[in-house]
Amino acid sequence: MTQHWQLAILGAGVMGETVLSGLLRAGWDAGKITVTDRRPERQLELQQKYGVVVLDNAEAAAAADTVILVVKPQDMNDLLTEIAGAIRPETLVVSLAAGVDTAAMESQLPSGTPVVRVMPNTPAQVDEGMAAISPGSHAQAEHLDRVSDILSATGRVITLPERYQDAVTAISGTGPAYLFFVVEAMIEAGVHLGLPRDTSTELVVQTMLGSAKLLRETGEHPTVLRERVTSPGGTTAAAVRQLEEHRVRAAFMVAMEAARDRSRALAEAARLDRERRQAASEADR
Repeated sequence: MTQHWQLAILGAGVMGETVLSGLLRAGWDAGKITVTDRRPERQLELQQKYGVVVLDNAEAAAAADTVILVVKPQDMNDLLTEIAGAIRPETLVVSLAAGVDTAAMESQLPSGTPVVRVMPNTPAQVDEGMAAISPGSHAQAEHLDRVSDILSATGRVITLPERYQDAVTAISGTGPAYLFFVVEAMIEAGVHLGLPRDTSTELVVQTMLGSAKLLRETGEHPTVLRERVTSPGGTTAAAVRQLEEHRVRAAFMVAMEAARDRSRALAEAARLDRERRQAASEADR
Protein backbone atom coordinates (compact mmCIF):
# COMPACT_ATOMS: atom_id res chain seq x y z
CA MET A 1 0.00 0.00 0.00
CA THR A 2 1.30 3.44 -0.96
CA GLN A 3 1.84 5.64 2.09
CA HIS A 4 3.46 8.82 0.85
CA TRP A 5 0.25 10.85 1.15
CA GLN A 6 -0.60 12.86 4.20
CA LEU A 7 -4.17 11.91 5.03
CA ALA A 8 -6.82 13.80 7.01
CA ILE A 9 -10.02 12.16 8.21
CA LEU A 10 -12.54 14.85 9.09
CA GLY A 11 -15.12 13.29 11.39
CA ALA A 12 -13.99 10.33 13.46
CA GLY A 13 -17.38 8.75 14.11
CA VAL A 14 -18.09 5.09 13.39
CA MET A 15 -17.11 5.13 9.72
CA GLY A 16 -14.26 7.59 10.17
CA GLU A 17 -12.75 5.42 12.88
CA THR A 18 -13.35 2.35 10.70
CA VAL A 19 -11.22 3.84 7.92
CA LEU A 20 -8.56 4.93 10.41
CA SER A 21 -8.27 1.57 12.16
CA GLY A 22 -8.31 -0.30 8.84
CA LEU A 23 -5.42 1.75 7.50
CA LEU A 24 -3.37 1.19 10.63
CA ARG A 25 -4.04 -2.56 10.49
CA ALA A 26 -2.90 -2.49 6.86
CA GLY A 27 0.42 -0.98 7.90
CA TRP A 28 -0.07 2.76 7.47
CA ASP A 29 2.12 5.00 9.59
CA ALA A 30 0.01 6.80 12.21
CA GLY A 31 2.19 9.85 11.63
CA LYS A 32 0.76 10.13 8.12
CA ILE A 33 -2.83 10.47 9.39
CA THR A 34 -4.57 13.33 11.17
CA VAL A 35 -8.15 13.15 12.42
CA THR A 36 -10.75 15.59 13.68
CA ASP A 37 -13.67 15.46 16.07
CA ARG A 38 -15.66 18.19 17.76
CA ARG A 39 -15.66 16.57 21.21
CA PRO A 40 -12.55 17.06 23.39
CA GLU A 41 -13.02 13.70 25.14
CA ARG A 42 -13.20 11.95 21.78
CA GLN A 43 -10.06 13.73 20.60
CA LEU A 44 -8.17 12.43 23.64
CA GLU A 45 -9.53 8.92 23.07
CA LEU A 46 -8.33 8.89 19.46
CA GLN A 47 -4.87 10.13 20.42
CA GLN A 48 -4.47 7.51 23.12
CA LYS A 49 -5.96 4.61 21.15
CA TYR A 50 -4.30 5.17 17.77
CA GLY A 51 -1.38 7.54 18.32
CA VAL A 52 -2.62 9.95 15.64
CA VAL A 53 -2.50 13.73 15.64
CA VAL A 54 -5.83 15.45 16.26
CA LEU A 55 -6.33 18.91 14.74
CA ASP A 56 -9.26 21.13 13.90
CA ASN A 57 -10.85 20.71 10.48
CA ALA A 58 -9.11 23.59 8.71
CA GLU A 59 -5.67 22.71 10.10
CA ALA A 60 -6.03 19.05 9.16
CA ALA A 61 -7.21 19.91 5.64
CA ALA A 62 -4.38 22.39 5.09
CA ALA A 63 -1.73 19.80 6.01
CA ALA A 64 -3.16 16.92 3.95
CA ASP A 65 -2.76 15.64 0.41
CA THR A 66 -6.00 13.66 0.73
CA VAL A 67 -8.95 14.85 2.82
CA ILE A 68 -11.68 12.35 3.68
CA LEU A 69 -15.00 13.88 4.73
CA VAL A 70 -16.96 11.57 7.03
CA VAL A 71 -19.89 13.63 8.26
CA LYS A 72 -23.66 13.45 8.01
CA PRO A 73 -25.12 14.81 4.76
CA GLN A 74 -26.81 17.68 6.57
CA ASP A 75 -23.43 18.77 8.00
CA MET A 76 -21.54 18.73 4.70
CA ASN A 77 -22.25 22.33 3.65
CA ASP A 78 -20.92 23.71 6.94
CA LEU A 79 -17.82 21.52 6.77
CA LEU A 80 -17.03 22.52 3.18
CA THR A 81 -17.44 26.19 4.10
CA GLU A 82 -15.04 25.69 7.00
CA ILE A 83 -12.27 24.00 5.01
CA ALA A 84 -12.57 25.58 1.55
CA GLY A 85 -9.92 28.19 2.26
CA ALA A 86 -7.48 25.52 3.47
CA ILE A 87 -7.67 23.26 0.41
CA ARG A 88 -4.57 23.46 -1.79
CA PRO A 89 -4.85 23.06 -5.60
CA GLU A 90 -3.46 19.52 -5.59
CA THR A 91 -5.49 18.28 -2.61
CA LEU A 92 -7.86 15.37 -3.25
CA VAL A 93 -11.20 15.55 -1.42
CA VAL A 94 -13.06 12.30 -0.75
CA SER A 95 -16.63 12.23 0.58
CA LEU A 96 -18.28 9.33 2.40
CA ALA A 97 -21.57 11.20 2.89
CA ALA A 98 -24.71 9.65 1.42
CA GLY A 99 -26.67 11.69 -1.10
CA VAL A 100 -24.16 14.53 -1.54
CA ASP A 101 -23.09 14.70 -5.18
CA THR A 102 -19.67 15.74 -6.43
CA ALA A 103 -20.99 18.79 -8.26
CA ALA A 104 -22.38 20.16 -5.00
CA MET A 105 -19.03 19.70 -3.29
CA GLU A 106 -17.07 21.14 -6.19
CA SER A 107 -19.20 24.29 -6.10
CA GLN A 108 -18.03 24.99 -2.54
CA LEU A 109 -14.36 24.12 -3.04
CA PRO A 110 -11.62 25.96 -4.96
CA SER A 111 -12.00 25.65 -8.73
CA GLY A 112 -10.45 22.50 -10.12
CA THR A 113 -10.41 20.55 -6.84
CA PRO A 114 -10.55 16.80 -7.56
CA VAL A 115 -13.45 15.19 -5.68
CA VAL A 116 -14.30 11.51 -5.34
CA ARG A 117 -17.60 10.31 -3.89
CA VAL A 118 -17.74 7.06 -1.93
CA MET A 119 -20.54 4.87 -0.64
CA PRO A 120 -19.04 2.50 1.95
CA ASN A 121 -20.77 0.09 4.30
CA THR A 122 -20.31 -1.04 7.89
CA PRO A 123 -18.72 -4.48 7.25
CA ALA A 124 -15.61 -2.37 6.64
CA GLN A 125 -15.25 -2.61 10.44
CA VAL A 126 -14.10 -6.22 9.96
CA ASP A 127 -12.25 -5.56 6.67
CA GLU A 128 -15.12 -6.99 4.59
CA GLY A 129 -16.58 -3.70 3.40
CA MET A 130 -17.94 -2.88 -0.05
CA ALA A 131 -17.14 0.62 -1.28
CA ALA A 132 -18.33 2.13 -4.57
CA ILE A 133 -16.36 5.18 -5.73
CA SER A 134 -17.27 7.77 -8.37
CA PRO A 135 -15.12 10.59 -9.78
CA GLY A 136 -16.14 14.21 -9.91
CA SER A 137 -15.46 16.37 -12.97
CA HIS A 138 -11.83 17.08 -12.02
CA ALA A 139 -10.84 13.66 -10.66
CA GLN A 140 -8.38 11.67 -12.75
CA ALA A 141 -7.45 7.98 -12.84
CA GLU A 142 -4.62 8.61 -10.38
CA HIS A 143 -7.12 10.00 -7.86
CA LEU A 144 -9.38 6.97 -8.20
CA ASP A 145 -6.35 4.72 -7.74
CA ARG A 146 -5.45 6.60 -4.57
CA VAL A 147 -8.95 6.23 -3.12
CA SER A 148 -9.04 2.55 -4.06
CA ASP A 149 -5.70 2.06 -2.35
CA ILE A 150 -6.98 3.68 0.83
CA LEU A 151 -10.34 1.90 0.97
CA SER A 152 -8.96 -1.52 0.03
CA ALA A 153 -7.62 -1.60 3.59
CA THR A 154 -11.19 -2.25 4.74
CA GLY A 155 -12.61 -4.43 1.96
CA ARG A 156 -13.44 -4.38 -1.73
CA VAL A 157 -13.69 -1.34 -3.98
CA ILE A 158 -15.45 -0.81 -7.31
CA THR A 159 -15.57 2.27 -9.55
CA LEU A 160 -18.94 3.33 -10.99
CA PRO A 161 -20.39 6.39 -12.73
CA GLU A 162 -21.94 8.72 -10.16
CA ARG A 163 -25.46 8.24 -11.56
CA TYR A 164 -25.47 4.80 -9.92
CA GLN A 165 -24.66 6.04 -6.42
CA ASP A 166 -28.27 6.29 -5.21
CA ALA A 167 -28.81 2.65 -6.22
CA VAL A 168 -25.53 1.65 -4.55
CA THR A 169 -26.72 3.37 -1.37
CA ALA A 170 -29.91 1.31 -1.48
CA ILE A 171 -28.12 -2.00 -2.15
CA SER A 172 -24.80 -2.14 -0.34
CA GLY A 173 -24.77 1.07 1.69
CA THR A 174 -27.89 0.17 3.65
CA GLY A 175 -27.76 -3.53 2.72
CA PRO A 176 -26.23 -4.71 6.00
CA ALA A 177 -29.33 -3.50 7.81
CA TYR A 178 -31.56 -5.69 5.63
CA LEU A 179 -29.42 -8.74 6.33
CA PHE A 180 -29.32 -8.02 10.06
CA PHE A 181 -33.12 -7.69 9.92
CA VAL A 182 -33.37 -11.14 8.30
CA VAL A 183 -30.94 -12.62 10.83
CA GLU A 184 -32.92 -11.10 13.69
CA ALA A 185 -36.15 -12.59 12.32
CA MET A 186 -34.58 -16.03 11.86
CA ILE A 187 -33.19 -16.03 15.40
CA GLU A 188 -36.59 -15.09 16.80
CA ALA A 189 -38.17 -17.86 14.73
CA GLY A 190 -35.69 -20.33 16.19
CA VAL A 191 -36.60 -19.26 19.71
CA HIS A 192 -40.29 -19.57 18.83
CA LEU A 193 -39.61 -23.11 17.61
CA GLY A 194 -38.10 -24.01 20.98
CA LEU A 195 -34.36 -23.44 20.57
CA PRO A 196 -32.31 -21.63 23.22
CA ARG A 197 -31.50 -18.11 22.03
CA ASP A 198 -27.73 -18.62 21.98
CA THR A 199 -28.12 -21.83 19.97
CA SER A 200 -30.49 -20.16 17.51
CA THR A 201 -28.07 -17.25 17.14
CA GLU A 202 -25.11 -19.50 16.42
CA LEU A 203 -27.07 -21.53 13.87
CA VAL A 204 -28.32 -18.46 12.01
CA VAL A 205 -25.08 -16.45 12.03
CA GLN A 206 -22.96 -19.36 10.78
CA THR A 207 -25.57 -20.23 8.17
CA MET A 208 -25.51 -16.63 6.90
CA LEU A 209 -21.70 -16.52 6.88
CA GLY A 210 -21.34 -19.90 5.18
CA SER A 211 -23.96 -19.10 2.58
CA ALA A 212 -22.24 -15.82 1.68
CA LYS A 213 -18.90 -17.59 1.36
CA LEU A 214 -20.46 -20.32 -0.79
CA LEU A 215 -22.02 -17.71 -3.05
CA ARG A 216 -18.74 -15.83 -3.49
CA GLU A 217 -16.40 -18.80 -3.91
CA THR A 218 -18.53 -20.88 -6.26
CA GLY A 219 -19.62 -17.97 -8.45
CA GLU A 220 -22.97 -19.74 -8.89
CA HIS A 221 -26.17 -17.77 -9.40
CA PRO A 222 -28.14 -17.58 -6.12
CA THR A 223 -31.13 -19.21 -7.81
CA VAL A 224 -29.00 -22.26 -8.62
CA LEU A 225 -27.74 -22.52 -5.06
CA ARG A 226 -31.25 -22.10 -3.65
CA GLU A 227 -32.65 -24.80 -5.92
CA ARG A 228 -29.97 -27.23 -4.75
CA VAL A 229 -31.31 -26.87 -1.22
CA THR A 230 -34.93 -27.12 -2.33
CA SER A 231 -36.07 -30.71 -2.73
CA PRO A 232 -39.50 -31.18 -4.33
CA GLY A 233 -42.12 -31.39 -1.62
CA GLY A 234 -39.50 -30.86 1.09
CA THR A 235 -39.09 -28.52 4.04
CA THR A 236 -37.29 -25.80 2.08
CA ALA A 237 -39.96 -25.80 -0.62
CA ALA A 238 -42.62 -25.33 2.06
CA ALA A 239 -40.72 -22.42 3.59
CA VAL A 240 -39.97 -20.68 0.28
CA ARG A 241 -43.62 -20.98 -0.71
CA GLN A 242 -44.59 -19.02 2.40
CA LEU A 243 -42.00 -16.35 1.64
CA GLU A 244 -43.38 -15.98 -1.88
CA GLU A 245 -46.98 -15.88 -0.67
CA HIS A 246 -46.06 -13.12 1.78
CA ARG A 247 -44.39 -11.22 -1.06
CA VAL A 248 -41.00 -10.99 0.66
CA ARG A 249 -39.24 -10.50 -2.68
CA ALA A 250 -41.53 -7.58 -3.53
CA ALA A 251 -41.05 -6.10 -0.05
CA PHE A 252 -37.29 -6.03 -0.57
CA MET A 253 -37.76 -4.23 -3.88
CA VAL A 254 -40.01 -1.62 -2.31
CA ALA A 255 -37.61 -1.16 0.61
CA MET A 256 -34.64 -0.57 -1.67
CA GLU A 257 -36.60 1.85 -3.81
CA ALA A 258 -37.42 3.77 -0.62
CA ALA A 259 -33.73 3.88 0.30
CA ARG A 260 -32.84 5.14 -3.19
CA ASP A 261 -35.54 7.82 -3.01
CA ARG A 262 -34.30 8.94 0.40
CA SER A 263 -30.77 9.28 -0.99
CA ARG A 264 -32.14 11.49 -3.76
CA ALA A 265 -34.11 13.55 -1.24
CA LEU A 266 -30.97 14.15 0.85
CA ALA A 267 -29.18 15.42 -2.25
CA GLU A 268 -32.06 17.74 -3.09
CA ALA A 269 -32.19 19.09 0.48
CA ALA A 270 -28.46 19.79 0.37
CA ARG A 271 -28.86 21.57 -2.97
CA LEU A 272 -31.66 23.78 -1.66
CA ASP A 273 -29.67 24.61 1.48
CA ARG A 274 -26.65 25.52 -0.64
CA GLU A 275 -28.74 27.79 -2.87
CA ARG A 276 -30.29 29.44 0.19
CA ARG A 277 -26.85 30.16 1.63
CA GLN A 278 -25.60 31.55 -1.67
CA ALA A 279 -28.63 33.81 -1.99
CA ALA A 280 -28.16 35.08 1.57
CA SER A 281 -24.47 35.70 0.95
CA GLU A 282 -25.20 37.70 -2.21
CA ALA A 283 -27.86 39.71 -0.41
CA ASP A 284 -25.34 40.71 2.28
CA ARG A 285 -22.86 42.10 -0.26
